[in-house]
Formats: sequence, structure tokens, C-alpha cells
Amino acid sequence: MKRIAQIERSYMKDDTPSFSAGDTVKVHVKIKEGDKERIQVFQGTVIGRRGGGTGETFTVRKISSGIGVERIFPLHSPNISDIQIVRSGKVRQSKLYYLRGLTGKSARIAEKLFDKLADEIEVKAEKKSAKKETKTKVTKTAEKAEATEAAEKTEE
Repeated sequence: MKRIAQIERSYMKDDTPSFSAGDTVKVHVKIKEGDKERIQVFQGTVIGRRGGGTGETFTVRKISSGIGVERIFPLHSPNISDIQIVRSGKVRQSKLYYLRGLTGKSARIAEKLFDKLADEIEVKAEKKSAKKETKTKVTKTAEKAEATEAAEKTEE
């Protein structure tokens, strides 16, 4: 079993974002038409994830022209070029099959607000640390310049 797991690990993508049921995602899918290849975006709500390893899949549901469309994507497929998380949904279940019976406003999912606040706090913290780093770099270069000037004066 260890050998199979090692082989599977080589085919798995490392850059997949962490998302769960209830999240609205944009899935960029590579489509071949004859000799040409293009990318088509499928945006919808994740209604479930299943499996593990290279066989892991997720189901995305969207309403197109009043008709519900569901698509199952293999998570580690080479035909998926990118997955973007548009918003995170606040749900208490791992499978949202009940959305199939709902239409209109009743099919909406509340958004997780604390995730956005946490992201904003992280960005502010990164900016502050970057400012501190530049200040320390400036002071260090100034100290080095003073030290070299002092060394030149002592040499004269």
C-alpha cells in the first residue's frame, strides 16, 4: 500500500485551495475543441466533496437559465487549471443535496464573515511587519554608512 500511496502522491496537485461545502467557487476547466484548447469558467456552489487521494472529487451546482446544473470535478485532474474561492458559505452539513429542491432566495447560503475579517487582519499585520522591516533596513544601512565614515576619518 505504501508504494501505491507514493505513486498517487506524485500525481496530486499541491496548490489546491482549501474549500468545503457551501463555498462559491470558480473552476477553470481546460476544454479541447479540435486542435485548440481554451479555458471555460464554471462558477457555482460546492454541494459536496467525496473520496481521497487522486480520486477525490467535488460537486458544483449552479442555476443556468432557471435550470439547475451540477458538475462533478476530479480535484487533481490536469484538466482543471485553477480553482478560485469567491465566497465562503456558512453551513453545518458536509453535503448540501437539499439545495436541489430549493429555488430563488431560499437557495441562498449565508456568508462566513469572520473569514473576511481574519484575512483583513492578516493583510494589515503583513503590511505592518513589512514597514518595520524596511525601517530596520534603513537604520542598518545608515549605521553602516556612519561606521564607514568613522573608519575613513580614523584612517586619515
